[in-house]
Amino acid sequence: MTIKSFAATLSAAALLSGAAFADGHANPQVGGADMMMEMNIVENASNSPIHTTLVAAVVEAGLVDTLAGDGPFTVFAPTDDAFAALPEGTVAALLEPENRDRLVEILTCHVVGAEVFSDAIGGMIADDGGAHPVETLGGCTLTAEMNGDMITLTDEQGQVATVTIPDVDQSNGVIHVIDTVMLPAA
Repeated sequence: MTIKSFAATLSAAALLSGAAFADGHANPQVGGADMMMEMNIVENASNSPIHTTLVAAVVEAGLVDTLAGDGPFTVFAPTDDAFAALPEGTVAALLEPENRDRLVEILTCHVVGAEVFSDAIGGMIADDGGAHPVETLGGCTLTAEMNGDMITLTDEQGQVATVTIPDVDQSNGVIHVIDTVMLPAA
């Protein structure tokens, strides 16, 4: 499936799933902080006390303007604990200017160029027999599956992330908080 066809599928599904938010459902808190639907992805992530590493990485990678732009985007947002679980020294090395291309590659492996809520992802997983490929803007393909009532994502290195806080609605997309940093193939 191409990025365009995946984005079209997500956009159609998102139109259906977004109705729940139009009906007045409140956005979930992230790390105890309110997430405002009228704020963009960067503004809300900056307010999250559990996404300080992600925000620093987005700034260093030069992706602030992109992720604050019109979108729509779906961001699978790893927490500070997810970054801390990487091998020692990895985050510091990625934040060095000479590693900017690798940092951009990793960060954009967490971004889809469409807005899709968890019920739509679940539907695509069911429609595809239990596993749905998710093509990211970084060129990675994540595999979305269900583990009970939780969505999991498997990266190209076989690491599995769980969506711990789904459906954080943004003015330019949606964030799903995850517990593991997704990495492209080695």
